[in-house]
Amino acid sequence: MILLSSGALAFEDIYIERRRTIKIILEYADKVFTYVFIIEMLLKWVAYGFKTYFTNAWCWLDFLIVDVSLVTLGANWMGYSELGPIKSLRTLRALRPLRALSRFEGMRVVVNALVGAIPSIFNVLLVCLIFWLIFSIMGVNLFAGKFYRCINTTTEELFPITEVNNRSDCLALQHATQEARWVNVKVNYDNVGLGYLSLLQVATFKGWMDIMYAAVDSREVEEQPSYEINLYMYIYFVIFIIFGSFFTLNLFIGVIIDNFNQQKKKFGDDIFMTEEQKKYHEAMKKLGSKKPVKPIPRPTNMIQGAVFDFITQQFFDIFIMVLICLNMVTMMVETDDQSVEKEDVLYKINLAFIIVFTGECLLKMFALRHYFFTIGWNIFDFVVVILSVAGIMLSDIIEKYFVSPTLFRVIRLARIGRVLRLIKGAKGIRTLLFALMMSLPALFNIGLLLFLIMFIFSIFGMSNFAYVKKQAGIDDIFNFQTFGSSIICLFEITTSAGWDGLLLPILNSGPPDCDPDIENPGSDVRGNCGNPGMGIMFFCSYIIMSFLVVVNMYIAIILENFNTAQEESGDLLCEDDFVMFDETWEKFDLEGTQFIEYAKLSEFCDTLQEPLRIAKPNRIKLISMDLPLVTGDKIHCLDILLAVTQEVLGEGVEMTAMKVSIEAKFNMNNPTTDSYEPITTTLRRKEEEAAAVIIQRAYRKHLLKRSILHASFMHRSKRQIRREENEEPPETEGLLVRKMNVLYGSNLDLAAEMELAGLRAQPVSVPVVSNRPSDLPKQTHPTRPEPGKPLLLVVPVEFTSEVVLHSAPVTSDPPLDLPEQTQPSGSEPTGPEPTWPEPAGPNLLVVPVEVTSEVVLRSSPCLCSLESIDNLRESIV
Repeated sequence: MILLSSGALAFEDIYIERRRTIKIILEYADKVFTYVFIIEMLLKWVAYGFKTYFTNAWCWLDFLIVDVSLVTLGANWMGYSELGPIKSLRTLRALRPLRALSRFEGMRVVVNALVGAIPSIFNVLLVCLIFWLIFSIMGVNLFAGKFYRCINTTTEELFPITEVNNRSDCLALQHATQEARWVNVKVNYDNVGLGYLSLLQVATFKGWMDIMYAAVDSREVEEQPSYEINLYMYIYFVIFIIFGSFFTLNLFIGVIIDNFNQQKKKFGDDIFMTEEQKKYHEAMKKLGSKKPVKPIPRPTNMIQGAVFDFITQQFFDIFIMVLICLNMVTMMVETDDQSVEKEDVLYKINLAFIIVFTGECLLKMFALRHYFFTIGWNIFDFVVVILSVAGIMLSDIIEKYFVSPTLFRVIRLARIGRVLRLIKGAKGIRTLLFALMMSLPALFNIGLLLFLIMFIFSIFGMSNFAYVKKQAGIDDIFNFQTFGSSIICLFEITTSAGWDGLLLPILNSGPPDCDPDIENPGSDVRGNCGNPGMGIMFFCSYIIMSFLVVVNMYIAIILENFNTAQEESGDLLCEDDFVMFDETWEKFDLEGTQFIEYAKLSEFCDTLQEPLRIAKPNRIKLISMDLPLVTGDKIHCLDILLAVTQEVLGEGVEMTAMKVSIEAKFNMNNPTTDSYEPITTTLRRKEEEAAAVIIQRAYRKHLLKRSILHASFMHRSKRQIRREENEEPPETEGLLVRKMNVLYGSNLDLAAEMELAGLRAQPVSVPVVSNRPSDLPKQTHPTRPEPGKPLLLVVPVEFTSEVVLHSAPVTSDPPLDLPEQTQPSGSEPTGPEPTWPEPAGPNLLVVPVEVTSEVVLRSSPCLCSLESIDNLRESIV
């Protein structure tokens, strides 16, 4: 309803009286809008409460606009609509669009920022008024009443000073010829107010040359000006331009930028963040919106696959971009007066380019199949190719009824943006383009606010200056007669261009400059005079609001984003790094599941480009990152990206909360059907593997020990049975332990050598055979004698030592008188334990063995004959 009621105001131009039907519709629509707004206001009174309603500034604005509509509706009902005050009040209907401010979030944000900047803006205005007041008073003292001149009403030229010297001469000439007129420059220094207006024109550099020339040519009051008779007045304008324009007007830009920065620090989200946290925050914002895209699968057909490999290379893209640039060059050399030969050559060149681009499009469609239309750039290329081909075939028809086909080919230049990120030297350009793209929403909001201001002032100008005399800057195009013409005029004023020419006709207040009684065709309004006071307020307020405030907001936004671009160009990570991550991810996640196998992680991180790359060998580094693993030993892309990002930016701040929010945002924007519940991490997986190895090693030792104890027990049991049954023992049996085999091998000759060394040993001093192979006899092939008697293996051990023996029992004749209860440590006893005396030194364990037995001992063994055992027994006892 607000938009409709505002749009209805645009139809009330000078032609409304000729369109009776539209006028009647607008009158009824105005009543409907008024009733609707009244009902809305009453409902808000009930919903919010009467007192609460008036505590909201936006509600106050709605209330005032509804009141204006009520008064206007009542005046029309009572027949007083043509009264001057009512007409002036109807002008306030132009404020209706202001109600849209509270409904559109973008404009409301900008207005709130402007409201916060109002105190600072008023401070700058106050400084300007005070500073300009000095120059205004100085101008009044220097030029008051001196800008009058005598002009020829026919040619609008000055009479020379030789013909007209002063006002009296001009009046006499006017009385005589009726072609002379004593007039004043409309913008002058006759008073302080007009002095301010003159200074505003000088400060905005619009119409200031005429004012300066009038000052330089001025002589005295009521005297005809003379050319540059007062050259020193140039100094006045130069000083004011330096201090009054370059300094004071640019204060608006500085104040607006500073105020926005203060509000950003006050209400922004990054006020409590350190610089390091801001880096994380910016990086997280960039990567949080990323979405892994499922790559286009390579065709299985051999020919299609070859074409697919060709068109997906970077060389192919760069080659096409070069052709596009060359095509642009051929378009640039076209001129209006070119010869027929040149036109024919350019036509053939352009035709060749179209054939190449058509071939590119066909190759992509052939290789990519239906996936061709899933990429926006491909659709763009397809449309441009179709338009180019149609432009060649139907060039005459299209150019006659539509636009030139060349414009379609120019659009192709936008594709150059695709290759910028492939060129390392274009990083600065990419950064600026990215900053510009990021500033578009803010610029759009400011543009909406500027259009709203232009709309309101346009309606106001149509209501007050529609019938102004066409003079100076007002003509058939630039005027306030219709809404379109008013918008054009206001857009011109927004650039501060030509507003002095639009103001001059409005300053006409009466004859002979204008005719207040002239009839305007199709309207009841008479006269073509302006309203000087209203016109000055209209133009000054609009220039301050649009040119000095809103337009400078564009500058503030551009500077802010430029600073952001400069900061991001120095960041460790930029947008291209995350794009590179996504492109690399597509090569490993062919199905677009957002997961890759843990086994591919090392290769993936090595494939990344700097600064995200973690080169091989990277296994330990990746394990230390403690990446979450999900079912199937898979890792999510966001976890990897967070890890490599943290690796680049470094540690030192706690970003857990931020990571959680970014993960939630990523999961919301990128839903997946796979489970994302981590079951372990890479670091924990490594710890589990290490623990498993330790457990397996201990378990093997446990099994070995248990097997040895069991074998020892079984050996003794079998020995007792064999003794009872007088059976011969087998050659080998039981557990074969490997340590002796490793040290000495299975060399029988070496064993015989050890036996001979034992036989030559003295009873008291038992030689110890070293268990080091280097200390063994060097002869490896002695003749082994057959032992006549069983041998005994004597081992000095402690009772707590673990001795593992595997030996076949021997029967000695006569049997050796040894305690039958002698057992290896840890074996099961087979009878009553003997009472042993307390050993004074190391204990000796005597075990009958065969030479071929394999023995593992923790102490150094020796081989002795039976005759040596008697002395050893005495030593034992």
